[in-house]
Amino acid sequence: MRRRRRSALAVASLGLAALLATAGQATASPSTASQATASPSTSEQAVQSEQAALAAAATPLTASNFRYTLSQTSSTLVSALDSALPNVTMGAVADDANRTPSCGSAPSVTNRTAYYCWNDGDQDTDAWYPQGITTSSDAYAEGTYDGKRINLVSWYDHAEDGIDKGVRISVSNLSASASAPPYRHILLVEPSGTASAPSFKAVNVHAGGIMWYGNLLYVADTSGGFRVFDLNHLWQVSTGNSSAIGWQSDGSYQAFDYKYVLPQTAKFTDSTAGGYAQLQHSSVSLDRTSTPDSVVVSEYRSAADVDAGAQVRTIRVPIDYTNRYLKPASDGIIKATEAYRTDLESVQGSTAINGEFFFSQSDGSDHADPNSDGDLHTFVAPSGSIVRHGNALTVGAEDLSYDPTRDYLWSLGEYPGYRWVYAADASTF
Repeated sequence: MRRRRRSALAVASLGLAALLATAGQATASPSTASQATASPSTSEQAVQSEQAALAAAATPLTASNFRYTLSQTSSTLVSALDSALPNVTMGAVADDANRTPSCGSAPSVTNRTAYYCWNDGDQDTDAWYPQGITTSSDAYAEGTYDGKRINLVSWYDHAEDGIDKGVRISVSNLSASASAPPYRHILLVEPSGTASAPSFKAVNVHAGGIMWYGNLLYVADTSGGFRVFDLNHLWQVSTGNSSAIGWQSDGSYQAFDYKYVLPQTAKFTDSTAGGYAQLQHSSVSLDRTSTPDSVVVSEYRSAADVDAGAQVRTIRVPIDYTNRYLKPASDGIIKATEAYRTDLESVQGSTAINGEFFFSQSDGSDHADPNSDGDLHTFVAPSGSIVRHGNALTVGAEDLSYDPTRDYLWSLGEYPGYRWVYAADASTF
């Protein structure tokens, strides 16, 4: 459950204080039709005007102090699982969709351009919570993968059944239907065992953000950096056992009754220099409008965290289109090339478009209160003011992903019963 946002004056005052703080040092922290929403009331316009007037610029930080180290899963272990299991393509998984979504209503989203939902079971379950979103327009600039327009959404296991199933990914086939795309869940796994006795286990991360680039899927690991999964090793496994994972004594491979698994093949572990506190990896997105392509990462901090002095930061890291990995600097070290302190609480997703940063902010869970709808914040780097677009998103707004082929800014809701996946016209913000 997320805490509500403080008053506009408090946010602006905190941002102004951030401007006056020393930028070079980060202290440790404690923890498909277009439809616009109704025009804001006079009082709402007044509040927004006050916030815009009081808004402060984000504070630049020393970007090179945020760093990553690459480690890779044993290639012999991955090869052993390749030999043991049928390999399939993402296109085949999309064609093998086994769930059909339906929406009871449309989401209230400013300048909405598209939306869809899940089936009733996924819409209402409290055993899994959706978090991250990425699209085939992230994977390839032409906007399709295996000839299909596909959206991927991450869910983390929230069930209290004593079995941690980790993370599942919804593969939605928008080429089959843009308004009700059929979909299937696949499970993320981490190879384990040995080359002579290969197996795999669940990936126990929050998966607050995901990013698809070529054949690789990046998944945010809150306290560890990124887990990386390779779609060139997408395996079909046996089904029928909802409590087992990996190799079984009968020779089968199970994955909690999921038909397909996607394995981790690499990891980027984050670190910092210059006394900076470790970055919390709460969201991730791809920016194809930068040169080179880059990854935008932001951290979530609650209102209580920020009140207690926690900083809220976002960084940009270049990525190499030739191997799909984060790109090292000339000295061989993977470093951020931009970093800012925003001190925006409850940031759930972020991205950047032509130098403008976008942040989604959750704002409570009272579905009957329009002021619990999620907010969108923007600023133009490096010195633009942070601008709030109040109640532009749904309750429980989560990750962000930008589709430049259609100028769609994608997001989604996490709360049961309010789990739309939707896009807004990015150019209107």
